[in-house]
Amino acid sequence: MPVKNRFAEMHADITEWRRDLHENPEILFETHRTSASVAEKLRSFGCDEVVEGIGRTGVVGVIKGQSTASGKVVGLRADMDALPIHEQTGLEYASKTPNAMHACGHDGHTAMLLGAARYLAETRNFDGTVVVIFQPAEEGGGGGREMCNDGMMDRWGIQEVYGMHNWPGMPTGSFGIRPGPFFAATDLLEIEVEGLGGHAAKPQETIDTTVVAAHIITALQTIVSRNADPIGNIVVSITSFETSSKAFNVIPQRVNMLGTVRTLSNELRDLAEKRVVEICEGMAATFGAVARVKYTRNYPVMVNHPEQTEFAADVARSVSGACDEAPLVMGGEDFAFMLEERPGAYILVGNGDSAMVHHPLYNFNDEAIPAGCSWWAGIAEQRMPMAG
Repeated sequence: MPVKNRFAEMHADITEWRRDLHENPEILFETHRTSASVAEKLRSFGCDEVVEGIGRTGVVGVIKGQSTASGKVVGLRADMDALPIHEQTGLEYASKTPNAMHACGHDGHTAMLLGAARYLAETRNFDGTVVVIFQPAEEGGGGGREMCNDGMMDRWGIQEVYGMHNWPGMPTGSFGIRPGPFFAATDLLEIEVEGLGGHAAKPQETIDTTVVAAHIITALQTIVSRNADPIGNIVVSITSFETSSKAFNVIPQRVNMLGTVRTLSNELRDLAEKRVVEICEGMAATFGAVARVKYTRNYPVMVNHPEQTEFAADVARSVSGACDEAPLVMGGEDFAFMLEERPGAYILVGNGDSAMVHHPLYNFNDEAIPAGCSWWAGIAEQRMPMAG
């Protein structure tokens, strides 16, 4: 089953949907226009059920096969939200919203799943039920967790769930996947250091929070270099440093820092949390300051289930002729919450030689649409084949 001919016929329509989404990006859970457009299209395709407001602004569509005797129910998930980035592509369909941009290709994911939904609603060449899942707030808001917490899996009896992400640098329309841990757990750090502010000419009368914070930043890197097993996967990054003073001649009373910890195992995640707190509090105490740490466990490790991963790779091979082994990714993905509730798999589809995701020059490659749509349709048709 190479790329389905129907998707070549639908390519112009799906591209038009994608570019409309690109022009009108929405952040986190504020995907009101996007969600309404998705729901309207799903209804026009003749889906058996369309429900809005799952996980706040998520949309769920149900498509029953020619037969449902198998009792199988498969979920297909796409994310819808954009990023707070000011677009610099200069495209004729560039974002019309300042400081909002589809810089991660969720416009493409949504359009491809809409294309697959239209095809599946037309043909219904499967024995079972397809549940198409359009999720808000992947980019840090945990929309996947919200949809799961709304009881989505049980409400529609979803047994397996599959997701996809475009990947710059992979040949357009090619596929890559790996079993087991795939995307990292992404935890959030908020660190406040409080000392004793004063005049920059009299450091002996102060407890200099900038010096304390600088030592903390350096010491936190020893979690990776000296606490974690060297063959493990862990990244500790302090990404924001702000003092309570903006003056040249004031030693600040407080410093606030933000950062992330990324790990690929629960053991390393536990270690990182323990050591972050110990290092911050201990280093501050050394200088007579106080550190307060808020460590937020955000997205868990995204773990592909072995059987479903092999099946997803088989479908990819049937579409493009091959499926490569994908690398480990230290970025986070809240599809992890869905994979904690149900077996399933997450695959990468090549976006060609484009800018990297989260870059102001990034754009989803519309030439990947037929392959992506065909994979999603193939998941449904090959997982729930018609008898005979």
